[in-house]
Amino acid sequence: MAGDWSAYEYQPSFVLGFHGCDRAVGEAILRGAEAHLKKSEKKYDWLGHGIYFWEGNPSRAMQWALQRQREGKIDEPFVLGAIIDLRHCLDLFDHDGLVQVREAHAELKRTMKLVGQQLPRNVGSTPDKAGRALDCAVMNFLHLYREDRGEEEYDSIRGPFLEGKPLYPHAGFRSENHIQLCVRKTVCIKGYFRPIPIE
Repeated sequence: MAGDWSAYEYQPSFVLGFHGCDRAVGEAILRGAEAHLKKSEKKYDWLGHGIYFWEGNPSRAMQWALQRQREGKIDEPFVLGAIIDLRHCLDLFDHDGLVQVREAHAELKRTMKLVGQQLPRNVGSTPDKAGRALDCAVMNFLHLYREDRGEEEYDSIRGPFLEGKPLYPHAGFRSENHIQLCVRKTVCIKGYFRPIPIE
């Protein structure tokens, strides 16, 4: 039987998110010199614009920060923890959430055709597709589309990310799979903390 399941778009508990960054950025947040991390607004942010976290995965956040250091983009790798209330969440593990994303893509495609522009494209040959300009455009459009129709905004987005090499030949598991969170509204972030490594 069909019905409205939108009440289940509200997540019932807090999650821990971890953000890899430069130590100077993390320490500024922890001492209160900055209220929040800055939102990312890159054209390839696959969940759209917002503040990105690895859900429950500080080691993956550190791995990312170390990679950024090797690329010369940060000086000292650091992991910042956050207590996050996902609130009204577009969950890409949920069937209805995925239907909304598919419909947003169809509507964006129609809109781009009307104005005579090409859709952005995802680039890369692996499931993780590092350059996801199309996905970013679809997610950002989804929020505008909902706003135009008078629907409630999403506060956060939660999605699986299949990344890395297969764990073993013919494996369905990959070495860097993770759950990524995109926080669109800073009211979701209830506090930041310094993760304590296990000795």
